[in-house]
Amino acid sequence: MTAYTATVTVSLKGGVLDPEAETTQRALERLGFELETLRSADRYEVDLNAASTEEAADRAESMAERLLA
Repeated sequence: MTAYTATVTVSLKGGVLDPEAETTQRALERLGFELETLRSADRYEVDLNAASTEEAADRAESMAERLLA
């Protein structure tokens, strides 16, 4: 078995309010930065052992679909 690290990014679906991003965007604009939109997301790094890259990717995708989505 080989050790792999999968990175999973979870973000809100379109149309869902994102108060964290709204607050951060206002703060950036007050500092003089111009931006169209800002979205927040959570990033997870999963360390796992698998027999192949494909198996590791399949397991990470399954985790994301079943729990993190």
